[in-house]
Amino acid sequence: MRSIILIYFVFVSGSSIAQEPKEILRSIYFGGGSYSIDSDQKENLKELVLSIPNLEFYDIKITSHTDNIGGRAFNEYLSRMRSASVIRQLILSNVPQEAIRYKDFAFDAPVFDNNTNEGRMRNRRVDILFTPIPL
Repeated sequence: MRSIILIYFVFVSGSSIAQEPKEILRSIYFGGGSYSIDSDQKENLKELVLSIPNLEFYDIKITSHTDNIGGRAFNEYLSRMRSASVIRQLILSNVPQEAIRYKDFAFDAPVFDNNTNEGRMRNRRVDILFTPIPL
């Protein structure tokens, strides 16, 4: 009886070990004052999207960030443009726009210390979180 169940499971799933989908977090980094994604990061994002099986069963949340250099209005603009650049790349990789949600934080939610060059460089980013939709 056990082998019949195992055979059925292999037939249905294609594998004897079922893997639960996991959250995937990736960050895209930008130069100071820039919202342009370099070609390496574009290619890595495209490869990531292609590597996620059943992408239609994931929510995609984008959060964009800036460092604290410059005024509020500029950083809010920069944050919006960074998220728009990433959304454009996701759509070019065949991610449906309706699956993507976003929030622009500008410099209001730094994860790293904006008092150091390294911290500012690491805060100039867009985080992309792929979360499996519970069934």
